Amino acid sequence: MRLYAKQPIGTVPRARQLRRDAPEPERRLLRGVREAFPALKWRHQAPVGPYFVDILCFSEALAIEVDGETHAGAERYDTARTRFIESEGYRVRRFWNNEVMENLDGVVDTIANSLSHREREGAAQRRKGEGRTHVRTVKAADLPSALPPPSAAGPSPLPKGEGL
Repeated sequence: MRLYAKQPIGTVPRARQLRRDAPEPERRLLRGVREAFPALKWRHQAPVGPYFVDILCFSEALAIEVDGETHAGAERYDTARTRFIESEGYRVRRFWNNEVMENLDGVVDTIANSLSHREREGAAQRRKGEGRTHVRTVKAADLPSALPPPSAAGPSPLPKGEGL
């Protein structure tokens, strides 16, 4: 997935700067989710529209925000930001810095519950006739071939005009 394809100029340097200047709670949570869920790819300071999400997992459509004292009094901005990110198809989970620093295991458990909740939602949304179907293993010999069988003498010569 191309994250920066439709982003304005300066997005990549800004994301790099945000990663370099990330506060300790954000770094700690990123390490925690990467250790707890190694099969998932977690992105740090990923752009979603005009915003940067602290921690993002595309495959699970989960955006995690770690809020510190700079978010106090910015409820209106955070609400608009959350609405936009959700409109892009992500679920947003917010945690305070002190939650991450004092109870990392609890925060990771909450994220795990959110991930398993999504699996249950996906299973419940399947309709009759949808979902996994039996897949028959097909052997190459069962498939019709448009090419003649290879000869022992080697490959066929190219028709005139199709050489290098």
